[in-house]
Amino acid sequence: MWLFIKLGLRDLPPISFAATRLVVAIAIFLPIVLVRRVALPREARDWYVIAVAGVLLLGVNYALLFWGAQFIPSGLAAVLQAVTPAFALAFGHFLLPDEPFTFRALGAITIGIAGVLVISWDQLHLSGLQALLGCAAITVGSACVGFAYVFVKAHGRRLRPEVLTCGQMLCAVLPMVGVAALHDGSPLHLHWTPRAIGCLLYLSLAASVGATWLNYWLLERMSATALLSMAMVEPLVAALLGAVFLRERITMNAAFGGALVLCSIFMITISFKRGSH
Repeated sequence: MWLFIKLGLRDLPPISFAATRLVVAIAIFLPIVLVRRVALPREARDWYVIAVAGVLLLGVNYALLFWGAQFIPSGLAAVLQAVTPAFALAFGHFLLPDEPFTFRALGAITIGIAGVLVISWDQLHLSGLQALLGCAAITVGSACVGFAYVFVKAHGRRLRPEVLTCGQMLCAVLPMVGVAALHDGSPLHLHWTPRAIGCLLYLSLAASVGATWLNYWLLERMSATALLSMAMVEPLVAALLGAVFLRERITMNAAFGGALVLCSIFMITISFKRGSH
C-alpha cells in the first residue's frame, strides 16, 4: 500500500487522491452490498457507530496519511501507522472490559514499537517543518485508527463486516470530497497519468474494499489490539519495496527492527490464543 501511495502522490494532490480512492471503492462495493440484499441497520445508534468510525478511519486518517506521506519516506510512514496497536491498547483499557491492559501485552507492544523505530532510524535524518508536520499528521491518523477499531469493537458487535465497510465509506466520502474540491478544485483537472490511475485502482480495490472488509471480519474473531498488531509487519515490507522501487536505503538496523516486529506479533498472537481458551 505504501509504495502505491508514494507513487500516486507524484502525480496527484494528497486530499484529492484520498477522496477519489473512496469514491472508486464505493462505486465497486456498494453494488455488491445491494445485489446481496444485505440487511441495513435500523437503529440510530448503529448508524452513529458507523459514522464516527468511518469519519475517523477513512476520513481524518486518510487525509492526514496522504498529506503526511508526501514529506517522508514510505518506510517511516509505515512505522508511524504501525503504532496503532499502542493506541488501541490504551483506548481498549477504557472502552473494552474484555480486553484488559496487561503487562504481557504492554511488553509485546513495546517491542513492536521499538522494532518499527529501529527500522527507520536512519530515515529520521529528515528535518524541517514539513517533515515534522508530516510525522505528526500520520501519528494523529494512527490514533484515529486505533480509536475507530476499539469503538466498533465496543459498540458495533452486531454489525456485519460489509455493512461496516460500505457504511463507513459513505459517511467519510462526502466530507473528503468537499475538502478536496475546496483545496484542489475539480478532479477532472488533475494530472491523471496511467501511473496515478493504476495506484488509485489498487488502493481502492485491495486496500479499501478488500482489506477493510477483511479487518472487520477478523475483528469479530480476535481482539482489536491483536488485529492491529499484525500491521506492525508493514514497515518491513514497506522498507523492502521502497528499496526496490523508490531507492530508499535499507540497513542492518532495518533487518534487526524487522526481527523485533515479528517477535512482537508472535507474542501478541500467542497471548491472544491463551486468553481465548
